[in-house]
Amino acid sequence: MTNISPEEEEKRKRAIFESMSPRRQKHILKKGYEKWDPFLEPKDPIDIRKDKTKRTTQQLVREFLQTRSSEDYSNAYGGGVFEICLGIINDDDKYRGMFEFAIWYQELLKREGNDS
Repeated sequence: MTNISPEEEEKRKRAIFESMSPRRQKHILKKGYEKWDPFLEPKDPIDIRKDKTKRTTQQLVREFLQTRSSEDYSNAYGGGVFEICLGIINDDDKYRGMFEFAIWYQELLKREGNDS
């Protein structure tokens, strides 16, 4: 927030807090009122979030699937591609683990001559 004194910002923060339901207030107090910032900018919507290559999830999925023949994949395959792509872009540990395991496993297969 620009051009607002710390006192005014605290007043606004307190007003927002007091207008919340007791359940939501309890959640904020549990994490720490001092740490809570009701003025944070929201994250980008998922559909416009971009990865390190400046591509959206949709662009990455489309590019990857274009490297496959449409006979080579099903709706479930495409759904899996989308799910892991979204997880990787969002830096979700579950999907990062899946990705790193897949790379490790592919390398293991190659080392042992089973990469067909």
